[in-house]
Amino acid sequence: MSNKENKYSSFAEFWPFYVGEHSRSATRTLHFIGTTLGILLLATAVATKLWYLLVLVPVVSYGFAWYSHFFVERNRPATFKYPLYSLLADFKMYYLILKGDMNSEVERILQKQKISD
Repeated sequence: MSNKENKYSSFAEFWPFYVGEHSRSATRTLHFIGTTLGILLLATAVATKLWYLLVLVPVVSYGFAWYSHFFVERNRPATFKYPLYSLLADFKMYYLILKGDMNSEVERILQKQKISD
């Protein structure tokens, strides 16, 4: 990939973009639901040895996320262009939501982007 196609050379550079693409709380909530269901499906598959459930993990997780992008945020999921960074960012966002810090992170990033524009 050329630098133009992959303009983020680190996760730290990607994170503000990711947060900006998840500015609506409904988008973050749907991501959280999808990730939670994906984790539960993964745990169920391992606990019960029903390995076919593993196929549903990305379907459910990405289903909620992509729905949120297409119909709530009205943007293109970053997963299409930055799959690894997006996965890592989704788990960071999940953790920050669990801690109750994601809303303030969104405000911080959006304020910083507004100042730099």
